[in-house]
Amino acid sequence: MSNKAINDAGGDAKQGEVSSKYRMYVLVILTLVYAFNFIDRQIIGILSPMIKADLGLDDAQLGWLKGIYFALLYTFVGIPIAWLADKYSRVNIVAISLTLWSGFTALSGLATSYFQLAIARIGVGIGEAGGSPPSHSMISDLFPKDKRAGALAFYSLGIPFGVMLAFFATAFLIKGGSADWRVVMISVGLPGIVLALLLKFTVKEPVRGGDNDKANLETVPFKQAIKTLLTIPSWWGMCIGISFGSFGNYAISTWIIDFFVRAHPDFSFFNLLIFMGISNGTAYAAGVWIGGALVDKWGKKNKKAYGLVPAAMLMVGAPALYMALQVGSPILSLVLLTVLLFTSGAYLGPSFALAQTLAPVRVRAMSTALFFFVLNIIALGGGPTFIGILSNMLSDTYGEVESLRLALSWLVVPYILSILAFYWTSRRVNRDWEIAEQRNG
Repeated sequence: MSNKAINDAGGDAKQGEVSSKYRMYVLVILTLVYAFNFIDRQIIGILSPMIKADLGLDDAQLGWLKGIYFALLYTFVGIPIAWLADKYSRVNIVAISLTLWSGFTALSGLATSYFQLAIARIGVGIGEAGGSPPSHSMISDLFPKDKRAGALAFYSLGIPFGVMLAFFATAFLIKGGSADWRVVMISVGLPGIVLALLLKFTVKEPVRGGDNDKANLETVPFKQAIKTLLTIPSWWGMCIGISFGSFGNYAISTWIIDFFVRAHPDFSFFNLLIFMGISNGTAYAAGVWIGGALVDKWGKKNKKAYGLVPAAMLMVGAPALYMALQVGSPILSLVLLTVLLFTSGAYLGPSFALAQTLAPVRVRAMSTALFFFVLNIIALGGGPTFIGILSNMLSDTYGEVESLRLALSWLVVPYILSILAFYWTSRRVNRDWEIAEQRNG
């Protein structure tokens, strides 16, 4: 997009005055930022077998690296950053955050000890805390309610595309043994800094409440913002639903390479990375997009769609995961995992859209941050760490292959809890939607 077109769109324009091309440009840039978020988040799970061998780590130590070390400050820093994003420039906050997490990813490649790698992962987490809450807020100011699930589903495509790029980058950098895990870390980290500059100099700050001329733009005190969000039942239902679903997804994404290397040692590591990259970039991406599109269409007639679509999808995905872990054929296992990827992507757009729609205009970034606070304590901090600790506990009795298989099989339980939470939300969302429309004007 030309600078003239960008300037014509203007940061002080209402939604109706912003061109559709510029609106889409901003959405694409923010989606790329989110993709880099997941490249830098996913890469440690892909490189896990090499890191384990190089630094002499056990599964529990890997679990801490993949989960709680990253999630702890990521989770707690997100709320004050969101408070700043509801008051100050969201574009600046996202650009600074992207620079930080990309820089710390590159620094991870310089780590020579477990402690140094843990510090770098904490740094990545701090940086990534400033990514999604301001981005969700900007997207909600640029897109109307009836298109928001689709827009946020498009933004959520950053997850599968970022994971896909992480797999592809690793596959081609290590092909033939020409690069080790440290080179991969540095190579995927540095490009994010360039994207941060592009964001800063080509995207203007959207107007608050750009989706509603009658929106209440009065600044909401921090405690009142938290209290308001915590009293919305459907907000909580979607939050719990996405949290337990993501508990499983984060655990799978950070441990599936370890599982395949151990359970199917004769399967080509390069081919494994390529297959996982393709399945994330196609099946997972399709699930994310279809979930948002279905809810946008069905939700115009019945808001129950926000809970029923994710619940129905996971009822297919959870059994597919369990079977994928039990079958002897690596190809069949990967196909079944692809089914899980497709179905588990469907809850992202609806969940994030409802978090924004039910929130007052001036606490939209806070809504996403609180959403991520609960989600990441349960999912990002819990999922990978739980699998690592449980696998390590079982390894003396069952060996490294079966201990990890058993640990991953337990993920069916949080997926079932996610289904129940989404269904519960579908029973209450209509009333909460009506209340939100009255409150926001």
